[in-house]
Amino acid sequence: MSTHEPPADRDGSPAPTGADSPPRSAVVSGGVGVAEASGGAATERTGAPERAGSERTVSEQGRAEQGSSECGEGLEEAERSAEDGQDGPDDRGDQGDPDDQGEDAERSRSWDLLLLVGICLAALLLVNAFVARPFSVPSGSMEDTLHPGDRLVANQLAYSFGGHPQRGDVVVFDGTGSFLPESVKPAGFVDGLRSFARDLGLAPAGDTVYVKRVIGVGGDRVTSTGPGAPITVNGVPIDETSYLFPGDDPSSVAFDVAVPAGELWVMGDHRSASRDSRDHLGEPGGGFVPEEKVIGRADWVVYPFSRLTSLDRPAAFAAIAGTGGHGGQG
Repeated sequence: MSTHEPPADRDGSPAPTGADSPPRSAVVSGGVGVAEASGGAATERTGAPERAGSERTVSEQGRAEQGSSECGEGLEEAERSAEDGQDGPDDRGDQGDPDDQGEDAERSRSWDLLLLVGICLAALLLVNAFVARPFSVPSGSMEDTLHPGDRLVANQLAYSFGGHPQRGDVVVFDGTGSFLPESVKPAGFVDGLRSFARDLGLAPAGDTVYVKRVIGVGGDRVTSTGPGAPITVNGVPIDETSYLFPGDDPSSVAFDVAVPAGELWVMGDHRSASRDSRDHLGEPGGGFVPEEKVIGRADWVVYPFSRLTSLDRPAAFAAIAGTGGHGGQG
C-alpha cells in the first residue's frame, strides 16, 4: 500500500481537496523523519490489520484444521462404534443368549430322547425277531399250565445251533402243513408284509400258530390204549399228573404211532379240550409237526403278573431218557 495516495474516508471515497487540505508538499516538508514516521506509523497501522488478519486467518485456519481433525476423529469413532455395534450381536451370540442356550439345550435333550427311544425300539425288534418273542394264549387247550389270555415268551434260540425240541417242552409252532392245510393261494405283498410284522412281534400271531407240549420226538413210538391208561413212549409209561388238567384222562382215544425223524408228536395239557396230533391222524401230515415249524420254546409266563412263572420241563420225562429218539435221549 502506497502512503502517498489520499487517505480514504470511512466509506472508502477519496477525501475532498481544498484550502483546508494540507498540500502534499507540506506533508512532504514535514521532514523525512516526520514522513517516515508518519509512513512508518501508517505502515504499522496499515500492517497491523494485515498481521491481525493474517493471524486471524492462521488462527481460523488452525481452528478449522483442528475442527476438521476433530470431525475426522469423530467420524472415525462413529464408524468404529457402528462396526462395534454391528459386531455386537455376533459377539453377544458367541457369549450365548440365555434363552437361545435354553432352547438349544432343550432341542439337544429332545434329540437324545428320540435317539434313545429309536435304539430301544430297534433293540426290541431285533430281540423279537431272533431271540425272544411274545405270544398270547388264545384258548384253554393247555390248562392248567397256560390260561386263555396269558402272555408267554418263546425262546427262539432254544433249538439253535443244532438243538432239538425235547420231550416235555412246551413249544410254539406254525401249524400250516400239519394242523392246517397248506394255502394254495400264492402269497402276495400284503401277506409278506403281514408275515414280516408277525416275525417282529408287531402283529398278532394269527390263527396258524399253536402252543402244545411235546410228547414224542423223531424215532419215538407213542401209544395209548384209551381212557384210564397212561400214554407210553418207547414202552415207558409217563406220569402226567403234574400238568394234566384235573379230571382229564391222558387220552380218550387209542393210538399207536411212530414219529418220523425231524417230526414231533404234540398234545395239549387239557386233553378233553385240545385238538392236537390225535385229531389229525388221518390227514396228510399224520398229525406230526415238522421241527422246522417250531418258532420257539415257551419258557416264561410274563402276564398277568400274578401268574409270572417259568415253564420247566416236567421230571416225568426223565424216565424215558435213553430209550430212543434224538437229542441225547436215544
